Amino acid sequence: MGKYINAVLSILFLFALPAVAKDKKGELEIQLQETIANKKAQVGIAIIINGKDTITLNNEVRYPMMSVFKFHQALSVMHYLEQNGLSLATPVYIKKNDLLPNTYSPLRDQYPQGNVTIPISELLIYTLQLSDNNACDILFKHTVGVKDTDTYIRSLGIRDFSITQTEEDMHRDLLLCYQNWTSPLEAAKLLDILVSRPLFADTLQTFIQRTMIECETGKDRLAQPLQATNVIIGHKTGTGDRNAQGQLIGTNDIGFVFLPDGKRYTIAVLVKDSEESQQATAEIISDISRIVYRYIEPSAY
Repeated sequence: MGKYINAVLSILFLFALPAVAKDKKGELEIQLQETIANKKAQVGIAIIINGKDTITLNNEVRYPMMSVFKFHQALSVMHYLEQNGLSLATPVYIKKNDLLPNTYSPLRDQYPQGNVTIPISELLIYTLQLSDNNACDILFKHTVGVKDTDTYIRSLGIRDFSITQTEEDMHRDLLLCYQNWTSPLEAAKLLDILVSRPLFADTLQTFIQRTMIECETGKDRLAQPLQATNVIIGHKTGTGDRNAQGQLIGTNDIGFVFLPDGKRYTIAVLVKDSEESQQATAEIISDISRIVYRYIEPSAY
């Protein structure tokens, strides 16, 4: 599998791939519209196929990213390391008071007393694979903060988004979750940049891709309908609590998908203020993922 991943990653940086026919895109849009039509939620979708063909639904809405912004953070951290001549092995000392209670944190569960030194690479694994909130804020504290993260992402040509809040901020006030937002298309564009443009040293860029491919969260979302296929998916989820109206603030998944024949696509599905159950909300994302894959690889069905 490792050799296959490396081969796919190399091919995608070298070759432009054919566009998808316009009539096929129209059929896909119709199917997606029908899928989300009666959902008790605001659903935004963006797909970029082979770096060219773009499909969006409800892209004009600002969707709270939740932990999706940890992908943006990871890119900014890599830029910070390269600019400062640091490696992924750079150690970070974690104190007990860095490990806040009452927030999702496998890092805290592993090191409840703190007073431990771990490399930046391990913190990134906690954030990208496990969506750890404490690890996220530790990286903000020891590498690059929210303001500079926002600035770096904008330097890549991404505009329709905002990052202003830490995980601690959002935990303290749920309304602040809406301040870290993105359009679906900008999230899909940023993923496409990751898999098509050299941003920093290959070891750093490949680390992000591999870590996202090994993501442990949200397996019932984008990844669910792809489990029995031979594609490679890397993704980052975001999951929010319910707001004062009882709505799920944000339930998200964004990802890149590599097919064996060299085709690729990036996809962002963001669900805002859902009145559905958590399971039903995840199924919205899973259903969309299935429809998109069927259209891009119809021979698989």
